Amino acid sequence: MSKILALDTSTDACSAALLLGDQLTDRFVIEPRRHTHLLLPMVEELLAEAGVALNSLDAIAFGRGPGSFAGIRIATGAAQGLALAADLPVVPVSTLKAIAWAEGEDSCSQLTVLDARMDEVYWCAWQWQDGEPVALVEEQVCAPAQIHLPPESPVRSFVGLGSGWCYRERMPAELVRQVREIKAEVYPQASAMAQLAQRVFRQGAAMAPDDARPVYLRDQVAWKKKDQQ
Repeated sequence: MSKILALDTSTDACSAALLLGDQLTDRFVIEPRRHTHLLLPMVEELLAEAGVALNSLDAIAFGRGPGSFAGIRIATGAAQGLALAADLPVVPVSTLKAIAWAEGEDSCSQLTVLDARMDEVYWCAWQWQDGEPVALVEEQVCAPAQIHLPPESPVRSFVGLGSGWCYRERMPAELVRQVREIKAEVYPQASAMAQLAQRVFRQGAAMAPDDARPVYLRDQVAWKKKDQQ
């Protein structure tokens, strides 16, 4: 039975989840700029309710981005600190993939798009295979008008997911026509990350805390400007 703690602070939402085998409990709130105050108390509550110690877990997962520069740092730092203290490996999880996982199912095709501010979006296209979403392109940051799928892509119909769909009027008309449904009010959640991390852990692909790296997609100078807006 894999025991995974997951953390995410990559957007305005803050969440933590504890997966013990097939039993999942979580905390999720939308409170911008309060992640540093909320995250560790969430972790303490989950562990106390389950009656398990941190060092009895198998791994700690975290939302590695893309997302808020400050938010990604909070989750990364918390995961690394907890993992080092308890001598546990970590599993970085894509925020875009976590959204796709939470909202998808076998044979589903999805286009996850997060608002990156500064008139840009983070995005990736997914096709479900063997029980999980597989990326059709690399995760990217660009203007909404520059989102494009490879011409050889066999997928012609998507579910649109994420806050970045607020820019759909700026996206290419051909792309928007391929989207059969839009769910803009969805966020990356630690509960999905815990489930994805369990699969990674079982494959032996967890890593040492010091080796984990956040994924910004955008350079740090630009992110500092964005966080100041």
